[in-house]
Amino acid sequence: MPIYFLVTWIRNWLYDKGIMSSRSYEIPIICVGNLSTGGTGKTPMIEYLIRLLKNEKAVATLSRGYKRITEGFILADDDATADTIGDEPYQFFRKFKDIKVAVDGNRQDGIEALLSLEDAPEVILLDDAYQHRRVRAGLNILLTAYYNLYTNDIVLPTGNLREPRSGAKRSDIIIVTKCPTHMSKAEKVKIASKLRVRPEQKLFFSHIDYGRTIVSKQGELAIDTLPKFTLVTGIANAAPLVKFLEEKQLKFDHIEYPDHYSFKPGDIELLSEKGLIITTEKDYVRLSVNEVLEPNLYYLPIEVVVDKPNDFEDAINRFVN
Repeated sequence: MPIYFLVTWIRNWLYDKGIMSSRSYEIPIICVGNLSTGGTGKTPMIEYLIRLLKNEKAVATLSRGYKRITEGFILADDDATADTIGDEPYQFFRKFKDIKVAVDGNRQDGIEALLSLEDAPEVILLDDAYQHRRVRAGLNILLTAYYNLYTNDIVLPTGNLREPRSGAKRSDIIIVTKCPTHMSKAEKVKIASKLRVRPEQKLFFSHIDYGRTIVSKQGELAIDTLPKFTLVTGIANAAPLVKFLEEKQLKFDHIEYPDHYSFKPGDIELLSEKGLIITTEKDYVRLSVNEVLEPNLYYLPIEVVVDKPNDFEDAINRFVN
């Protein structure tokens, strides 16, 4: 741990002092990220921002495209798959046909490629780029999960932080995600104290709103009337979803895979014997390409709900405009 801490701390210090250079851009760039290795809800937060902005601005998302089989800059088109651009960008592409979805491991190159398009975007949303300091985003949104605040964690390899907790000072907005639906004001004040939120930073709390139906290419089914099913997850932390289904008193078995898992033929054969399968939307975009699973495969939609939506959306719109 001391070596990793030292390396990441020195790297940040070099950027903070201007010894290593960051590049800023004339158009609004919003970075959504975290200090931890995952599980804070970046994907639904990006989708929240897309819905907020896309009717007023030409929006593009730029991701690394984790675990894709391609390299360099790719702008999603009708030939895109989860393999070619990554599961989360492909999810954006499937849901939002009126935005641009791009991937590039080098965010500077990716931004330049987007800005060189004839119909260049007016706003770029950087997905999971908080540690990519070669780009200086105009607005940094830092996510931390309610059940595992970054102040309760330590850096890799002992803990799950990608950089020291002091990195939180770079954020303009901090959002505590995956909170209980109802939180007291006292608890919010306590968490704010733990996070040592600075006067210039804005703090919000959000929770997940799960859909009332499960969805597939076949249609929708009401969640309250489901027979016993198999829950399949390949995400960083499935605990909130499992808790939601258990509170619904639904009967299910849970098969849990690692985050961004690449399903193998043996996995598909196993799942084909399970009957009704419910999964996350991110897993659905990878699993639904298998025709043998398609008739029985559904996903449960989710959306983010922010505790002070007007204040949050005003902050975003003021920055963008």
